[in-house]
Amino acid sequence: MHQLIVEIQKQEVDLSLDDLFVHNFIKKGGKFLYCLEKDEIFENVKNILLENNWKSLLVTNPKLITFLNEKEIYIDQNHKKSIPFFTTCEHLIADRGNILFSSNQLKSTKLSEMPQNFIVYATTSQMVKSMGQALTGIKKHYKENLPTNISAIKNYAVNKNE
Repeated sequence: MHQLIVEIQKQEVDLSLDDLFVHNFIKKGGKFLYCLEKDEIFENVKNILLENNWKSLLVTNPKLITFLNEKEIYIDQNHKKSIPFFTTCEHLIADRGNILFSSNQLKSTKLSEMPQNFIVYATTSQMVKSMGQALTGIKKHYKENLPTNISAIKNYAVNKNE
């Protein structure tokens, strides 16, 4: 009798930063939409609202408020846990699939006090490989006026039983 022995080696795949982020983000329960045009952003936000039966968004960023007001999406500026938060971020951390925020987005509110659902507008220029690069990026970008309340969302699975 002959025996066949097969050795399978796990091959390392070198992903680009954006592919690595998306892979890790989705693996943690996040949903990712890539947009090429500003109109696509509006269409995706509108579809997210419809899909989840949400009537408004919590928005604190003046540029996002202006953008959404042009598109006639109802904005609420009162912090309520039931309203999703539409915001920017500091960085997208590729090796973990995390999203890094600071007081520029959260003000003095802790992540645990924020709404359960976030819709984050970010660009590929905000992607970094690691948390170390993200913190270095914040130090370089803000030099004299470092933001506070630096926090990362690390898990995107929503507990449907709450």
